[in-house]
Amino acid sequence: MTQSFDDAPLKGRIALVTGASRGIGRAVALGLAKAGAHVVITARSLGALESLDDDIRAAGGAATLLQLDLSKGDRVDQLGPTLYQRWQHLDILVANAGILGPLSPLGHTTEEGFLATIDINLNANWRLIRTLDPLMKRSDAGRAIFVTSGAASGKYAYWGPYAASKAGLEALAKSWAAELVNTPVRVNLINPGATRTNMRAKAFPGEDAASLPAPEDIVPLFLELASPHCTLNGDVINFREWRNSARPGIRLDGNVIDAGV
Repeated sequence: MTQSFDDAPLKGRIALVTGASRGIGRAVALGLAKAGAHVVITARSLGALESLDDDIRAAGGAATLLQLDLSKGDRVDQLGPTLYQRWQHLDILVANAGILGPLSPLGHTTEEGFLATIDINLNANWRLIRTLDPLMKRSDAGRAIFVTSGAASGKYAYWGPYAASKAGLEALAKSWAAELVNTPVRVNLINPGATRTNMRAKAFPGEDAASLPAPEDIVPLFLELASPHCTLNGDVINFREWRNSARPGIRLDGNVIDAGV
């Protein structure tokens, strides 16, 4: 049954989701569409995007498909001008795409594997910021959300490239947030924790996936940070702590912070 979007909280918002073909990106894109946003869905696989588009349309939403390989820097650089031609602004960015990279001792990590991980997880996000910054500032309440990981702490052996890329991403996003403090744009990061995704299964092949939260479980947190009413800026929100908060809001570093919605 097609739902009505007359009272949808994100009605009329323009959103971009990278890595939308599966996992968290797919779930978030569908959630944004159900909340009323027009979602620009990007991934390397056009077939997977078409499948997601079918689901979005079935739910009564609308999407624009954009096949995009984040390793192609020139393609990423054209994203801002391309979106400007159609909408002149961007309200929501969900920078979700990422790769696991090699899990091995740093002394055994190849140059190719290390640089590829940094390129997708860090460099591509810098390119997204650079090309989309003018569009986000044209929004009345731009909201950017990046996906990080507990591995960014660097405390896990054999996760060096991935850890370095996520630590760099956190610093990058927080720096952007500080630059935007006097604008209508807000930037935050989500640490989903262990989630039932293909990347998690690759890293922990013996784990019982049924014991983990599904990507759909995390969608409400993304929607909260995507809301024009959210006032958080430059924060890392851990999904499990947010979910387990005693009252509405976001639990961060032991403290409950008003989510502004």
